[in-house]
Amino acid sequence: MYKACIFDMDGTLLNTLHSIAWIGNTALHKFGLPPIETDAYKLLVGNGADTLMRRMLRTVGAKFSDAQLTEFRAEYDRLYESDPLRLVTPYPGIPELLRELKGRGFRLGVLSNKPDNMTRILAESFYAGLFDAIRGQVPGIPKKPDPTAALGIAKGFSIPPREILYIGDSGVDMLTGKNAGMDSCGVLWGFRDRKELEENGAVFTVGSASELLETVMSR
Repeated sequence: MYKACIFDMDGTLLNTLHSIAWIGNTALHKFGLPPIETDAYKLLVGNGADTLMRRMLRTVGAKFSDAQLTEFRAEYDRLYESDPLRLVTPYPGIPELLRELKGRGFRLGVLSNKPDNMTRILAESFYAGLFDAIRGQVPGIPKKPDPTAALGIAKGFSIPPREILYIGDSGVDMLTGKNAGMDSCGVLWGFRDRKELEENGAVFTVGSASELLETVMSR
């Protein structure tokens, strides 16, 4: 049976779409660039902040030098760090799901390509005391779908990867689980669709927190 679950953050545990869009569009405005539709951010996020910056600028047709890109990233980070909880909400049933799993003795982790400081602030603000491991993007550790960070969490839990369910909302997440030797479960309430999840190796897909609990407990 599964003994642990590792969760993605954006689009899985928390609806951060409006938050990311507000921060991104505010940064674009400060550089004299047009905004991006909120829903478009669903396809821009997922591969780390640097990739998000490049995708945003490509979307609005801007060409930045490396130095300008660094300035743009710094402005994005400044805006994010000034109000990281702005427009962020938990998905329905997720707080109850995490408490139920915790009460049943599961080890719980978060693994995100979001910067580590922001990942920790969000996890601890909305789900204080529920996670045994929280990891975001840090220098020297490859981003998902590389399995290094997921395997590091498994090692910290002293639980074999085959006994851990990796849960996320994107193809990157499904590949992370697959690359780490973990079953992966795609959630359908996030930023990507069933087709992407299944094409990237989802073992399960679920449409609600209650269905996710059933999936975790069914093995």
